[in-house]
Order: sequence, then C-alpha cells, then structure tokens
Amino acid sequence: MKQFLLVCLSALALILPAISQADDSFKGKVESRPGDKVGTWVIDGRKLDVTAKAELEEKAGPLVQGACVEVEIDDGIVEEIESIDMDKCR
Repeated sequence: MKQFLLVCLSALALILPAISQADDSFKGKVESRPGDKVGTWVIDGRKLDVTAKAELEEKAGPLVQGACVEVEIDDGIVEEIESIDMDKCR
C-alpha cells in the first residue's frame, strides 16, 4: 500500500506541471503587482509571471491592487489581464 501511494504521488508530481501549463482563464482580484507591467503579479492567490507581450486592458477601471480582473493564459503564458466589473469577483 505504501509503495502504491508513492507511485501515485510521483505520477501526480509529473502531471501537475503539465496541467498548470494548459490554456486557462480565470477571474480574481489583484493582490499585488509590480510597479511596471512586467514581473510577478498575484491574482486570486496565483503567482503569474507577466511579460512585455501580455496585453493589459483597463476597460472597467485601473489595474490596481483590489481590482477585479479576468486573466487569459495560453500555453502557460499570460496573454491578457483585463479589468472587469467588481461584482464578477464575488
């Protein structure tokens, strides 16, 4: 039983990075962000490495701490961060 559990945990450790690299879209609040666009953003508890290629959209207000946003990720790369109405983060 112990060996089976170790095999399962090892398999999970191999699968999780692949899952996290998949296309993703989620909504959440900006917890922290760099002074510039590029760097590590924390949104809804997730640390995201944002590059200069990412598109920032301030349609529903500025992308500041506490703002509600939708994040688009493609192949593990942040493609877009867009401000959205606050009621979509509740």
